Amino acid sequence: MYVMVTTSTTTTTTMTFSRALPLLLASVSLVSAQLVPLVDKRFSYPDGIPYQVDTDDLVRGRQTGYNRCNSTTEGQSSLCQTSFINSIDDFCLWAPIEPNSIVGNVEGEMVAWCTKKGHGARQIPAEALQGVQFMKTPDYVQVVGFVDQSKINLQADDTGGEMDPHGADLRGNPLGGLLYSNAYGTDNKTFTQVIEWHNFIGSGFFCLKACDPAGPNAAHFCEHVYDRIGCQYNAPNAAQNGTFESCKGENQDFPGVYVQNGVTQTYRQPPESLGPIATIPYTARIPASSDCAPFQSADIYVTATTSSAATSAATTSGTGTRTGTTSPTQTGNNQAGNGASSLTGSMTMVWGVLFVGLFGYTL
Repeated sequence: MYVMVTTSTTTTTTMTFSRALPLLLASVSLVSAQLVPLVDKRFSYPDGIPYQVDTDDLVRGRQTGYNRCNSTTEGQSSLCQTSFINSIDDFCLWAPIEPNSIVGNVEGEMVAWCTKKGHGARQIPAEALQGVQFMKTPDYVQVVGFVDQSKINLQADDTGGEMDPHGADLRGNPLGGLLYSNAYGTDNKTFTQVIEWHNFIGSGFFCLKACDPAGPNAAHFCEHVYDRIGCQYNAPNAAQNGTFESCKGENQDFPGVYVQNGVTQTYRQPPESLGPIATIPYTARIPASSDCAPFQSADIYVTATTSSAATSAATTSGTGTRTGTTSPTQTGNNQAGNGASSLTGSMTMVWGVLFVGLFGYTL
């Protein structure tokens, strides 16, 4: 349990909790009886996807957008919340609906922004992506890179945070957000629902990892409890600003797991209530990449509905192996903020603890 520290604001915080507690407990009761966590929902693409996958109306309200997306929903006003990660020239990022937004304030309402048309979503504007590395490993596919985030409705200086299919209420950030990939199908026209994934964006950098749903360690490679330490630790990489490439790669270590003096250890992220994270006791190992095929930035912005440039890029010979990285540290957080929730930070912590008790999930 969390312990409140006695300060001059203790009384105010306690009163806020007291007033909201009946609502919280009522919501927990509803959740325990009715809620199906987003990670337990399965929808075949495309015919099995309903209009909205989240039909609950709990503390954070209803799902903002929709999941059944097609040519009629496509465009810069789209509210499509079904994303894809297929190749270096065919992937989507979660980003805000309205300009000048902050990740921590709108994580539950993010919509899909894609590199090309054909997904019924918004399109990432030309020149927004300034360097991209796509990597396929034995257990996941991952895309990381540099981005002018103001072009996809984020404040230019927002340090950002994380989107994933969990969240404190198990409904996902964004609420009802789905992710599909053709990396795990029999061909590039077969799309598999990715159950475990995470997407960080902020400080001009992004990373999106989609773990093989048939893999035994999908939940570990796509961990969701390190939302405050960004891409550098959740998706260590060798992306370079100005470089576009598609590579093979080895698996990273599980986020938070490292070896020190020959002993395997696990880092535990401190709660937001303790303030900014000043130090982290390890540097994440960057997985080796190989067979990197180079691309031009123009390759990312093809307008055809079917990817042709990078379908087999991960299997072509390229520029060899690299182990360095130029990705910046990202320290934004969003899980504690809980998106559109109106609860205070103290309430959110208690909300998370109650869900741990009910379902065994952590934030």
